[in-house]
Amino acid sequence: MQIKSFRDLYVWQKAHLLALNIYKIVNEFPKSELYGLSSQLKRAVISVTSNIAEGFARRSKKEKIQFYFISLGSITEIENQLILAKDLRYLSEKIFDELFIQSDEIAKMINGLIKSIKNSYLPTTNS
Repeated sequence: MQIKSFRDLYVWQKAHLLALNIYKIVNEFPKSELYGLSSQLKRAVISVTSNIAEGFARRSKKEKIQFYFISLGSITEIENQLILAKDLRYLSEKIFDELFIQSDEIAKMINGLIKSIKNSYLPTTNS
């Protein structure tokens, strides 16, 4: 399959599913977390998908890798926030495990994407 759009990237598709799952889950958090943990999780998961999309649109290795590293940082942020949500008992062990496995898989895929770009023949800069 030829990849014509960021939507064709399997890592973006997986991150998009994680975003949908997180948006559903945080609606169950206490209202006191509306501007706290709920908001942070939403922002972080949006950052993952958005930076994958933006990285896809960049032409140079350096720029692509920069955006993919930002998405990797955001997925790590999500993992930290999921641990906190579980410890605060906002998430069941089962839901936590499902979301954490998803996020860990996405992190590995982003790392793979970064490695493949580093080894590609793309120009280092836009010029």
